[in-house]
Amino acid sequence: MNILLKSVTIVNGNNKDLHKKKKDILIKNGTIEAIATKIDPPAKTKIIEKDNMHVSIGWFDSGVSFGEPGYEERETIENGLMTAAKSGFTDVILNTSSTPTPDSASDIVFLKNASKNLLTKLHPLGNLTANGESEALAELYDMKNSGAVGFYDYKHPISNTNLLKIALQYAQNFDGLIFSFPLDRNISGKGIVNEGVTSTRLGLKGIPALAEELQIARDLFILEYTGGKLFIPTISTANAVKLVADAKKKGLEVYCSVAAHNLTITDEALEDFNTQYKVMPPLRTSTDTKALIKGVKNGTIDLITSDHTPLNVELKHVEFDNADFGSIGLESIFGMLNNILDIEDTIAQLTKGREIFNVDPPKLEIGQPANLTLFDPEITYNFTQDHIHSTSKNALATGRQMKGKVIGTVANNQLVINE
Repeated sequence: MNILLKSVTIVNGNNKDLHKKKKDILIKNGTIEAIATKIDPPAKTKIIEKDNMHVSIGWFDSGVSFGEPGYEERETIENGLMTAAKSGFTDVILNTSSTPTPDSASDIVFLKNASKNLLTKLHPLGNLTANGESEALAELYDMKNSGAVGFYDYKHPISNTNLLKIALQYAQNFDGLIFSFPLDRNISGKGIVNEGVTSTRLGLKGIPALAEELQIARDLFILEYTGGKLFIPTISTANAVKLVADAKKKGLEVYCSVAAHNLTITDEALEDFNTQYKVMPPLRTSTDTKALIKGVKNGTIDLITSDHTPLNVELKHVEFDNADFGSIGLESIFGMLNNILDIEDTIAQLTKGREIFNVDPPKLEIGQPANLTLFDPEITYNFTQDHIHSTSKNALATGRQMKGKVIGTVANNQLVINE
């Protein structure tokens, strides 16, 4: 398949010769054949030409959930990856949120096989513990050899301190990446939103920032003792940023991410008890969002994730106390981030981090496989249900103003264009 991208503005901070330049890009059989001011298309070439079209290397998301296996009605792997492609992502890390959870080599092989030959590449995580029960380690080494890029009991904190210590020590034998969700259940109790002025006014049980920060402090003390590689997903408080920054200054190999909605929305959005805003970790205060954004800009926070979590409609259309945590986010992350960062920083955040998971980063160069995202960074619109590609519709972005829209993606010798 031949594709010609006409008059695209290249956003490529790694190549100053091309950065911000308007070029034609010719792709032949999945490989970038030419980059020039004007290219005459060869025969049988699909020409893509849109107003204000920009291009970058394909985007990367470090934390998405689908439904398959077990919850196919929420999202199959195939539709989830098509949603990712339409949202600009050519590589995604898949959380261990299915049923059964992937805690063996055969489970990882199933996930890899289910995603073969699709535009967006799936990189699965494996469970850290058997059945996610925080009692015994899962088959980490076998899963690593089968393609698992890290080990995570999705949204379940590791209550057994010694188990985390052993995991960090053991995984060093094969360069394994250990995830630890930052929540101390003894402190959070039955809380469902951030503990503060808003939770008190609304009469909702709160989760103190302390519940996150105590767990992070514990995990970092263990990491300092054991060595190894630790990933702390979706931090949400100002002090969490400081704890991670201090650990990095010590030379510890610790990485962390933040969900896009924790950067852009505060707990004041809970005023009308909209269950779409019930997420984990909870939406925090403006003080926290400012610290998180600063952590993103100075590099303390390594990655921004959509934290895409499809849920059945009946799990959200209930009283706030009884609703499940989670929101889909693949379709809205670009428009949300582009509201608070300039376009170069937005693209830098959406394209970084593959190296943490030993995923080869793409290059926008002649002779390289085409792994590209096409977008318009200036268009503004209100996010509605019509913008959702996911099977599930639980989107906290609904009704919010977006800046920037994805046009399509090119990868694995395939093209997806949003009509």
